[in-house]
Amino acid sequence: MRQTAVVNSNKNLYILHLTILIWGFTGILGALISMDAVQMVWYRVLIAAATLFLYFLLSKTSMKITKKQFLQFFFTGSIVALHWVLFFHAIKVSTVSVGLVCLSSFTLFTAILEPLIKKKAIEKGDIFIGLVIILGIYMIFKFESQYTLGIIFGLSAALASSIFSIINSTLIHQSEAKMIGFYEMVGALFWISLYRIFDGSLLQETFNIGLHNWFYLLILGTICTALAYVAGVSVMRTLSAFRVALITNLEPVYGILLAFLFFGNKETMTLGFYIGAALILSAVFLYPVYKKRQSKL
Repeated sequence: MRQTAVVNSNKNLYILHLTILIWGFTGILGALISMDAVQMVWYRVLIAAATLFLYFLLSKTSMKITKKQFLQFFFTGSIVALHWVLFFHAIKVSTVSVGLVCLSSFTLFTAILEPLIKKKAIEKGDIFIGLVIILGIYMIFKFESQYTLGIIFGLSAALASSIFSIINSTLIHQSEAKMIGFYEMVGALFWISLYRIFDGSLLQETFNIGLHNWFYLLILGTICTALAYVAGVSVMRTLSAFRVALITNLEPVYGILLAFLFFGNKETMTLGFYIGAALILSAVFLYPVYKKRQSKL
């Protein structure tokens, strides 16, 4: 029995690493797909929502939720949509590496916002981690000033990600993760569609976007969003939340390595960028370790 549990745990560990690698690949797809960020995210959530809906049908999973839950997920979906639009726009106006490293500042925003939202005191260790990340961001701004717009959009994407993650950390105690994900994608689709109706782009949508765009979007919507989401949730059955959080921090590392493989010299940055990135990633990796030790005190 114990041996079976160990085997399942190891299997889920491999699945988690593969899932994080897939999430890191979304930045590559964002750079490869030749359309603006809003249109790209609209296709992404449309395909992801349809894929998860099909998954629910095939697995005969009940999709029933309360009106209150629906409204919570639906409106949180607007923040999810904003996060993805800002992230992909950051990549479009800078590079994959810049977008992913700035997204890592999610830890900083969470350390500040979560205590404020949940009315708790900000811990000294959180402030220290935050200062290290701020120093890293300063280094990137200083040495990669040509990507200032991309850095601003990347940081804004991290802020949006932090907000909906804090909201979801409360919702997860009341609902199943797959239900939250599905209805948030439905909400994201609605809010982006509403925006596209007002700017006139949706009324002109012909779906004639080219085979290469369809190919990359299908990968983005199915494998990198719907499938990766379900896989990411399923591994929580045998892996601790701490272990999942620690491994998830590898996303920017995997993403930057993939960016080098796909785009080569385009992703080459100054030494200052790498020092700043190293500071941010070090803080991001140390944060869950620090949190685990604090919980034992």
